[in-house]
Amino acid sequence: MRATERTDRERARQAAAAADRYRATSDERTAVERQMDAGVPFPDSRQALAARATRLLDRQAVPAAMAVEAVRAETLTAPDACKRILGVSKELQAWSFLPRGARAARTVARISVRENGRELPLGTGFLVSPSLLMTNQHVLTDAETARQCSVEFDAQITIDNTPQPSTRLELAPDTFFVADERLDFALVMVAPDLTGRPPGETFGWNRLSAQPGKLVIGESVNVIGHPMGRLKEIAVRDNILQVRLDDFLHYKTGTEPGNSGSPVFNDQWEVVALHHSGVPKTDDQGRVLRRDGQLWQPGDGDDAVDWVSNEGVRVSSILRHLAQLPPGGRTGPLADMGAESGLSPAESTSPAPAPATVVPRPGAATAVVHTGLRAREGAFGGERHLVFLHGRSQEHKDPEDLRREWTAGLNQGLVRAGLPPVDPADAWFPYYGDRLVQALPAREAVPRVTEATILSPAEAFAPASPTARAVYEEMIGEAAARWNIPRERQLDVERITLGDIIGNLHRQLGWLAARSDLDAWTIALVLHDVAAYLDDRRVKDAVLDSVLDTLPKEGEVILVSHSLGTVVGMDLTTRLSPARTIHLTTAGSPLGLDSVYKRLLIGGPTRPDTVTDWLNAWCPSDAVAIGCPLADNWADTVTDVAVINARDRAHSIVEYLSHPEVAGEIGARLKLS
Repeated sequence: MRATERTDRERARQAAAAADRYRATSDERTAVERQMDAGVPFPDSRQALAARATRLLDRQAVPAAMAVEAVRAETLTAPDACKRILGVSKELQAWSFLPRGARAARTVARISVRENGRELPLGTGFLVSPSLLMTNQHVLTDAETARQCSVEFDAQITIDNTPQPSTRLELAPDTFFVADERLDFALVMVAPDLTGRPPGETFGWNRLSAQPGKLVIGESVNVIGHPMGRLKEIAVRDNILQVRLDDFLHYKTGTEPGNSGSPVFNDQWEVVALHHSGVPKTDDQGRVLRRDGQLWQPGDGDDAVDWVSNEGVRVSSILRHLAQLPPGGRTGPLADMGAESGLSPAESTSPAPAPATVVPRPGAATAVVHTGLRAREGAFGGERHLVFLHGRSQEHKDPEDLRREWTAGLNQGLVRAGLPPVDPADAWFPYYGDRLVQALPAREAVPRVTEATILSPAEAFAPASPTARAVYEEMIGEAAARWNIPRERQLDVERITLGDIIGNLHRQLGWLAARSDLDAWTIALVLHDVAAYLDDRRVKDAVLDSVLDTLPKEGEVILVSHSLGTVVGMDLTTRLSPARTIHLTTAGSPLGLDSVYKRLLIGGPTRPDTVTDWLNAWCPSDAVAIGCPLADNWADTVTDVAVINARDRAHSIVEYLSHPEVAGEIGARLKLS
């Protein structure tokens, strides 16, 4: 049987299965439509709404300040607050929406088959790693079919409305090919170009994510493909997700049969599904109907079918299937599909971190607690050790990804300073993010604004413990005073009760946000964690013990710390031998606040004897570093360096480390040349 015939037969079978699922979910779809007709924009579960809002905020798809503005006008339940945030995401798109969509479109290719001396279009595919292309199993039914096919990138019209020269590459199914009929997906290796360059390095590739929160019912989706084999086309936002099944999504959008194998994106251009079939309208006996209401016959052609919806395979289901392959099948190309795919093994060339442990928390589900990373043996001559000590809100993150991020920032600065870069594997990375959350009492777990019913960032993130809250309020008040909050404003807010969401704390935090390049949300989160750490000795001990587990036992330490990590690092010096030598770098530090340094284990603003030299990097628009320059309070024990970070990354460690005056000092301490 010819490839085109197999594809047509399998596509018809998949369409029939999609129609069956569509009929089976009729009641669910009707309920969704009724809610939307009644004005409910996102008729999804509370859990789905919270996960979606959290992902949007975590990835800055919705600026935190805009999110707070959307929910502050009235008292809302948590689900309603989430819907407001989702509404902001749906109604307003940043300028980057279009160029990011253009970038995603470059990963999409037309698949054609060589048959009887002709080249015929079969469907669409898209890159999900530097070398792997994803499409439908009904497009590439087996490796033999794939051997007869090629893929064509940039088969599209230019901005001048002329055909763009395309790039044709061969498939390499003998190197890698995996497919599943039920989920209707196929993954195949794409051969490199004539220079040996994998296609992902030229056209980019999509990072698939197994994480929740990528889409909720009522949100739009975008589909890019080659309908009927034509040049690349896109269906943008004129559609919504209707029904979410365990393995499939139903959505309305203008797609055609040639779109089989197209990526289905959310508005952040994350792939949420693999488009695999239109859903045909059927009669009571399951027979396909034409648009004129008559029974459809094979000779009528697909354009005569009355398509009522579309069905895509959920990316999370595909990744779950791939994760269940035998160990040998999960190595190689699958390992290059990105951290959130869940398919990347630990780096074999770097020293292995201590294994993640499973620690039960009272009243909470069992949680995986990650631990830190050791540097490889002999780094920097074995006598000097580069140690990164992270800041707040790093829980549930991969320490290896964080170490690479820090190293990337440092290497930018080193190159600008005329020094050689360092290898991520040469840095120690003590990791306490999970331990901090696990050590906090359940009521002190860092809340999400989307789950808060008090819709002020100051109140939403205020610690529940009265003593920790007192520290939190003291820090915000001191910071606002240092940045000269007008006295009349202070007098005015004294007449407002603590329960009022526009009260004293809220206005002080708003003043800090207005004077800095950080939003109120970020400032409140950082100060929440600092207050929780400073207030509870048990939390301090748990964090310090976690850091000490991944710290070199001897030799000079070049300690680079950030945010909350600068506070932890200062306390850490009390746990080390007085004979140790520490070259300290702090960045984005709150150590200049009296409310912070008076609660340190060292007892005040006195440089520990173990610290031989101290460089403090601070940005004037970083509200967390508002007590800087530190020399004002720490006398002549510290050298302050003021830097200008990017406006939307004032508190970013990558920004701090990328400055040559900061990285150059670290390089000098490491004796790089």
